[in-house]
Amino acid sequence: MPNILGMDQLHPDSQIIDALGGTAAVARLCDVKQPSVSDWRKNGLPKARRMYLQAIRPDVFPPELAQQEAA
Repeated sequence: MPNILGMDQLHPDSQIIDALGGTAAVARLCDVKQPSVSDWRKNGLPKARRMYLQAIRPDVFPPELAQQEAA
């Protein structure tokens, strides 16, 4: 899905990446390169990565997001 926020704005998922320790930390957790995570800051977390991160670190996902994902 293309970034609809504009070139200079970050996706709300960027806050989740920050809460997980930043770009490098998330790259290590997901076994991907840092540029991939940088793209997620602009375009949002891919669904499979979101599910994985939410499973291992539910504490950084607001409860309302967890309920929306379940629906």
